[in-house]
Amino acid sequence: MPPAHHAHRRPRQGAGRPPARDRGGTVECRGVSAGCLPVGRVGDDHLPIGAVSAEYLPATGEACLDLVLLHGWGANREIWRPLLGRLRPWANLTLLDIPGLAPGLDIDADALDGLLDAVLAACPPRAVYLGWSLGGQLAIELAHRHPQRVAALVTLASNPRFVAGDGWPGMAPTTFTAFCDSAQADPVATLRRFDSLQSEGAPAPRPLLRDLRRLRGDTAGAPLAALAWLQQLDHRAALAGLPQPRLHLLAEQDALVPAAIAQPLRELAGPDAVVEVIPGACHLLPLTEADQVAAHLRDACERWGLLQLQPSQPPALDKRDVAASFSRAAATYDSVARLQREVGERLLEILGSEPGAGRCVLDLGSGTGHFCEALQRARPGSQYLGLDLAEGMVRYARGHHDGEARWLVADAESLPLASASCDLVFSSLAIQWCPRPALLFAEIARVLRPGGRCVFATLGPGTLAELRAAWAAADHYQHVNDFLPASALAAAAQGVPGLQLRLERHDMRLAYTEVRDLLLELKTLGAHNVNRQRPAGLTPPGALRSMLAAYEAQRKNGLLPASYEVYFGVMDKT
Repeated sequence: MPPAHHAHRRPRQGAGRPPARDRGGTVECRGVSAGCLPVGRVGDDHLPIGAVSAEYLPATGEACLDLVLLHGWGANREIWRPLLGRLRPWANLTLLDIPGLAPGLDIDADALDGLLDAVLAACPPRAVYLGWSLGGQLAIELAHRHPQRVAALVTLASNPRFVAGDGWPGMAPTTFTAFCDSAQADPVATLRRFDSLQSEGAPAPRPLLRDLRRLRGDTAGAPLAALAWLQQLDHRAALAGLPQPRLHLLAEQDALVPAAIAQPLRELAGPDAVVEVIPGACHLLPLTEADQVAAHLRDACERWGLLQLQPSQPPALDKRDVAASFSRAAATYDSVARLQREVGERLLEILGSEPGAGRCVLDLGSGTGHFCEALQRARPGSQYLGLDLAEGMVRYARGHHDGEARWLVADAESLPLASASCDLVFSSLAIQWCPRPALLFAEIARVLRPGGRCVFATLGPGTLAELRAAWAAADHYQHVNDFLPASALAAAAQGVPGLQLRLERHDMRLAYTEVRDLLLELKTLGAHNVNRQRPAGLTPPGALRSMLAAYEAQRKNGLLPASYEVYFGVMDKT
């Protein structure tokens, strides 16, 4: 990989020797300085480059492309939240917390090469890169070094040369030097001042400042390394030679990246690039102009031939039907849930007991809360959170369990929980009602802390094979719910960065005296047919008699079997 200073990184004033690695692999910077900004040794305040924290969000519709989002200095990946709902219908998203840019994640100023390698390692093999502010410069750097990895380039409020010079508009060198000195002396106050500069020019800057700081969360002050990069990086030559299609969006009222660069940027970038200025906007384009940014981005991807939307097929089941069915069954569910109890007990054995391990346990698809107390015993001291799609189930659970358990109605494929907020996810016979495992596993990975674990049990396609075969002999309709095979679960988990899945199959069997006992049990559980392809109205008596006769032919030792293909899974987040 070519170093960053080949052709487009300005020489550093007073640059010291290159970083050296000790035998343990820790990077140490020996006396390095970057212009006005001294950068200390790697230690408590500076992190060696390892894996970059990434969040993967699959498209909620038919995914057409992969999109990587790179934030700017003094921010983190939360800056993109207002955009996500506008992008996910057509793109898989990868969000990063970038060391050196994100507060609390400072690194050595000479670690840029390692940082870029770590970013690539966390991203899809080929993607459109969207960078805001300094993140835009990192995106240009990646496009220049690794053109095969970057399908197209989009920058928001980003200057290829941040500090003015050689007739190029930017921040005055004396202003930047004073800012760096301030960051060294008081990082917290400097970051707050920078927030004000970012919101300058907005119609309502105070509410915007509150939103910015709320999204970013508590911080340790301004990261120092990237200030050196802002001073050093000059991407003008690289930008002129990029082979990828490009879109550059600027803000008319930007106090950090002057809109005056629009014309020289057009001349520099050439005919393969589009440069637009968003009227009345400040530097915080991801927060204030989410609609316009998403529209420009989608139009550009269509123009580049990267976005070819296909009509999406509705999921095999309607979750509203699932929720309604289980809500109606809440009061009777436990009376017939013998298989559910047995599977859950096996899952608890897999989980084991780890006192003090973690702060939050999520029971995903908690139903009546049957495993609430067992999970509290297995993880004493942890907060239990029971979550279910069916409001009736949650109301029942809340009314039948005392203590400090918390309950929530929500969809497992779109969890209303903060990222990295759970240590353990437990899910027993619930996720078979989630038809999009990529969304499900990405959400589980998102809410798990690094080192967290998910244990789950779900049903496979061999479930109720006897009932399925009996109905197939009676008519051509679908009477039994479809469940995903192990290969689909494995593929979905493999597509989520940082998630490792182990899966085991167990065949279980119940026995009934009459077929009607099985059908009544499924209805009492709320687990009867909710597939979109189920027949409308009542089943004709003739078809029902044919099904009963076909099932009767499978009687063994006086009993009718009902098979369940159960997958037990363990997922670890690295």
